[in-house]
Amino acid sequence: MAGVVELAAAIAVAALLIWIGFRARRIGSDILRWSGMGGAGLLAAVAVLASGLAVAGLVKAHSRRAPVPDLHIAAAPGEIARGQEIADSFCAGCHSKTGILTGGTDLGKEIALPIGSFIAANLTPAGELAHWSDGEIFRAIRNGIDAEGHWLTIMSYTNAGKLSDDDIKALIAYIRSLPAGGTPTPDPPDSLSLPGLILLGAGKLPAGKPVFAGVITAPPKGATLAYGAYILSYQDCRECHGAGLTGGVEGQLAPIGPDLDVVKEWKREEFITAMRTGVTPDGHHIGAVMPWQAVGRMDDVELSAIYEYLTHLPEAPAAVAD
Repeated sequence: MAGVVELAAAIAVAALLIWIGFRARRIGSDILRWSGMGGAGLLAAVAVLASGLAVAGLVKAHSRRAPVPDLHIAAAPGEIARGQEIADSFCAGCHSKTGILTGGTDLGKEIALPIGSFIAANLTPAGELAHWSDGEIFRAIRNGIDAEGHWLTIMSYTNAGKLSDDDIKALIAYIRSLPAGGTPTPDPPDSLSLPGLILLGAGKLPAGKPVFAGVITAPPKGATLAYGAYILSYQDCRECHGAGLTGGVEGQLAPIGPDLDVVKEWKREEFITAMRTGVTPDGHHIGAVMPWQAVGRMDDVELSAIYEYLTHLPEAPAAVAD
């Protein structure tokens, strides 16, 4: 809503500047007349361009669509347990900073650019999910769209949609089992600012991961490279560490993470210890930006699978000398 109000103000300013430019034609002095018309015209052009881009961004922000699957999930104990594993090791990074999945944190404050306010939703029955169907929760996780059809910006930027169908269903079963806690989330939880709308309209801000309506199946759980690849498909390591996990690059929205090729120098037990304690084998303390506390909640099989994947990363091409 804040971005819409700012957009309306920007359009009003553009209209005012255009009016001032026309009024400046009545000034008697040639120097003052042309200076007034030129200055007002230039500022009006900037305001019109910014407003146009913001309108385009507003259209993009309301154009995300995906079907709601017809689901009715049985809360079997095994599914609830699996859902808790995913929530503890993945969802907790954003949604459990004030309590177990109680949300409330403005994730926009962790982004370098002032693109808006994005409140991590309260996923307990104290939040809006208590009124959503299982299919609507599934769509929110898979495609970043809430029950009312609003774009869940940060959710669509994550790789949560890469969770398998069965894991999403398990996560829903766990969410349904939680007691109410925390405070209700603002509706809608996400609000792009005017700069955010302008950047989105200009194509400088991602419009979210592509919508996907197919089926995702996970490989069997095990300390294997294949299962490690699956875990890292939905964990957001690549948002910080780069597409090839060889280090982040300047200009990305997420913090810049180091090259994970370093894990090849560690033993399996050292990697697991680093994820559990936040301290690498050489004594380096992993920063708070890296959600190692959540990742470290995975069991030894899952962390071993990640280790298998990271230690089999292809070698980075050597730099070519000029």
